[in-house]
Amino acid sequence: MATSTPSTPRGTLSPAATLLTATIALYMALVAFGNITDFGTNQQFVRHVLAMDTTFKDEDLMWRAVTSRGLQDAAYVAIIVWETVAALVLIYGSWLWARRDDVRARRTSTYGLLMVMLLFGAGFIGIGGEWFSMWQSEDWNGLDAATRVFLFSGVVLIVNQLPAPRAETPAN
Repeated sequence: MATSTPSTPRGTLSPAATLLTATIALYMALVAFGNITDFGTNQQFVRHVLAMDTTFKDEDLMWRAVTSRGLQDAAYVAIIVWETVAALVLIYGSWLWARRDDVRARRTSTYGLLMVMLLFGAGFIGIGGEWFSMWQSEDWNGLDAATRVFLFSGVVLIVNQLPAPRAETPAN
């Protein structure tokens, strides 16, 4: 008696990866959309962080400050472009997960999640938090938010990297 087993077992891992990846994709799309449609709000954030104008003003650190509005705005536009591309990559990854193209979905989602983790980890936590001493500012400190996004993206990346479930071998 032959038993029928699906050619690609999905279990609950793929739906979890789909929904978690889609959640980060939605978040990044909303962040990019918000920064594009309300350009000035986070532009001020980036300007203050780069200018280091609300830090302790330690002479040994202030040489790092970027006070050129042009460079500040270029950095902000680069952030928005990165957020937009990450959102698009993650949307595509979510679509691939939903289509059950697990191999390409895993690869694409990994790229998108790494983009998010680089932005929030290296960009906001590392460069903004440490290089520009954002941690010293009471008004323009985004480290808590950046850490949340970095950690959530890391959890989703781990879920995306879990091995696919094996097909059960029928008993003889």
